[in-house]
Amino acid sequence: MPNFDLSALALASVCPGNEILYDDRGLPSVMVKIPKMTHAQLGMGASEATHPAFIINGQEVDAIYISKFQNVVQDGRAYSLPGVDPRVNVNFDQAVQYCQAKGEGWHLMTRMEWGAIVRWCQKNGVMPKGNNNYGKHNTETVYKAIPTCKVLDTWNDPSHVGQTARIATGTGPLTWSHDGTPSGIFDLCGNVWEWTGGIRMVHGELQMLANNNAADSAHSQGASSVDWKAIRGSDGELVTPDGSGTTSGTVKLYWQSSAIHVGLTVPEQDTYHNCAIKNIVVDSGVEDKAKAILQNLGMIQYGEGPELFADHHGWINAAEAERLFSSGCLWSHSATGGVASFDGHGRGHSLVYLGFRSAFVKLPAES
Repeated sequence: MPNFDLSALALASVCPGNEILYDDRGLPSVMVKIPKMTHAQLGMGASEATHPAFIINGQEVDAIYISKFQNVVQDGRAYSLPGVDPRVNVNFDQAVQYCQAKGEGWHLMTRMEWGAIVRWCQKNGVMPKGNNNYGKHNTETVYKAIPTCKVLDTWNDPSHVGQTARIATGTGPLTWSHDGTPSGIFDLCGNVWEWTGGIRMVHGELQMLANNNAADSAHSQGASSVDWKAIRGSDGELVTPDGSGTTSGTVKLYWQSSAIHVGLTVPEQDTYHNCAIKNIVVDSGVEDKAKAILQNLGMIQYGEGPELFADHHGWINAAEAERLFSSGCLWSHSATGGVASFDGHGRGHSLVYLGFRSAFVKLPAES
């Protein structure tokens, strides 16, 4: 039987800020502690207001804990462990369940939490790299990670059959951690897309759970959950959607004139599109408080620079009834994928390049 106390001591000596957290069965995950931060601390102006990732049930929390590694699943539960092949072929509801099964406070990492990390990276001038080019990062020439899966012809990638696809979690160089140190979160860029909770699109209408309420399993992310709210473009208030994606005056994402737009109405849409995040257009009528929500989510650029994420793309399909979001990109997105990237998938999509990671927070009582 492993001595987890000694393991925790060894981890702390090498990776300060990392902790081994245990689920309600006493089984460990390696986690990275992210202390509460304000908008000012994240480089988002002078506001001392707390970033919404640290607000749950109307109350602030002192920290959130993010899985250091993309997760595996054992006995129906998610775990953050090094040197393993991450779990893929998992749909959104399964990813949520694997995380929540670990006990109170455990949850699928939310896009609001992801957005806080994106903003931290921008503030600190760090662009996490990762496996976005068949086992390596497109800017790095030396192979530096342990492969776990190769491209198969059945994946419809014939020009790269036999090349590295997935790599073992955390086996890349320090440039693949979010802060460039051994203590960082690994593989936020590349390897596999990761389901992220708390936001979705309904016929193009952006809907979310308030602040970071998706971290609490008491707030359902089911398709018909009443916790989904639309965002009023004039003032950023969360309102009850009409169920058809046509709520008057709310924020929508749509494709027009070779770019993703953030607007208040959706013109007729055809299919799936993408553009660089820096090129996303915010239409008139989407005022600052609504725009700030998307900046907190890391889905649109904050400020004019530095454009660390100039080549990172967002993908949307506003023609579909529901799309949940994933983050981070996969092993073949060298020209378009990175830590800020996002993509939309059907709730039931279960794909060889789509995984997830869990997070934990000590829940406050609902106010």
